[in-house]
Amino acid sequence: MRVKGALGCPMLEWPAVEGAAVLFHSIEFLQLFVVTFVLYWSLKSQRLRLGTLVLASVYFYARWNPWLVFLLIFTALFDFSIARGIERAQSQRVRRALLVLSLCVSLGLLGFFKYTNFLLGLVWPAVRPFGVVSDPPFLKIILPLGISFYTFETISYVVDVYRRRIPAERRLLNYMLFLMFFPHLIAGPIVRPGDFLPQLERLRRFDWSRIELGARLFLLGLLKKAVIADQLAQVVDPVYAAPAGFGSGAVWVATLAYAIQIYCDFSGYSDMAIGCAHCFGLKLPRNFNLPYLSQNVAEVWTRWHISFSTWLRDYLYIPLGGNRGGRLATYWNLIVTMLLGGLWHGAGLTYVCWGLYHGILLALHRAVPLPRWVGHTALAPLRIAVTFLLWCFGVMLFRAQNLGDAGVILLRMLVPTRGAELAPSVALVFGAIFAVVLIASLAGRFLDVEASMRRAPVPLAAGALAVGLLLAQILSPNAGGAFIYFQF
Repeated sequence: MRVKGALGCPMLEWPAVEGAAVLFHSIEFLQLFVVTFVLYWSLKSQRLRLGTLVLASVYFYARWNPWLVFLLIFTALFDFSIARGIERAQSQRVRRALLVLSLCVSLGLLGFFKYTNFLLGLVWPAVRPFGVVSDPPFLKIILPLGISFYTFETISYVVDVYRRRIPAERRLLNYMLFLMFFPHLIAGPIVRPGDFLPQLERLRRFDWSRIELGARLFLLGLLKKAVIADQLAQVVDPVYAAPAGFGSGAVWVATLAYAIQIYCDFSGYSDMAIGCAHCFGLKLPRNFNLPYLSQNVAEVWTRWHISFSTWLRDYLYIPLGGNRGGRLATYWNLIVTMLLGGLWHGAGLTYVCWGLYHGILLALHRAVPLPRWVGHTALAPLRIAVTFLLWCFGVMLFRAQNLGDAGVILLRMLVPTRGAELAPSVALVFGAIFAVVLIASLAGRFLDVEASMRRAPVPLAAGALAVGLLLAQILSPNAGGAFIYFQF
């Protein structure tokens, strides 16, 4: 239906059927997963198996908003047809025109749903000198869950077909599953068609070792999300909701806590998604690799949200010219790439500044040579600490509600300021969680945890899984909510 907004402009409003997203750590998801898992492995036809996963994915998305499922289906049908047309076309001009059409539609939909009101807010002050006194005619637009992720995936598919890196998919069912597979549908990892589509051609056999691996990854992600991230949210949220009322100590603790929270929240989702996929005999790409042990800002982006950073490299940075045009051009390409990467995360100036900040850091990393002694092995802990602190300043921009709050927080981080502080018990809990994450990261870096898990006796492994599930139930706060990256 339509209603009137300011200045009589039409205001788009979707039917009011929006529900709660099916969260990975909810009973609803467990029910969906169990039913899909049993049905999937009981079928002997690959077509029926894939159809089961597509139907489960449609239901998964429709539980949040059934109307926006049609947008996702349209995207799949449109780009499936465009890619077939690109492959059939003999003329390079036609191929290029179809590619441009696909990019315009995909980015146009993303832009409409995600950036319309943001752009109205930026442009409206410019028309006030002409006598306009009303507020901007903002539209009531529901942002489709996961639109940033599946838009990147469909763009990579059409571009790869255009570049002749992969053939156009012949089976619509396969392509729909590539785009809609429910474990990675909402918040990634961003899947490449050349990695995922070939997996759908072969009928999988039930492999208990792979199911066990999937269960362990899912449990690891659940512990990260429910036990660590949701606990830290109770430290972070009050401070970032009203930073002017808190002192420097509280602001620093909240910022450090958010750096751990967003890592455990997002990498937890990725672990759970990858674990779910393993249970269906499918493999999703690794998305995190101990990013907080990185020794410079460039290394962070080879370890953090890997599917996103490699997508930016292959489909934005390199097409812009990469490092082929000399130093200044390279710095410019890095800054533009990260600026657009920040905008991809959200329609807000804080995200733009976050992207700009990381672009400048990457450019400075290339531009400023450091003395050779800085690279000495003994100084590795110092390099890690400095890199983490630089990351935390970016995290602050990412979490702040607006630029005004970001300025207040930054001032308190740099200049000791009096104000409300966190209770000693809260600081103690944060310190314990920080120590656990650090120890776990070091264990992942220096020990072969995966091999140790494989060698563990079955009763011990089963007991560890049971204890992990019990801890997740006992320690997770009642206020635990959606994953942070659901909003992107």
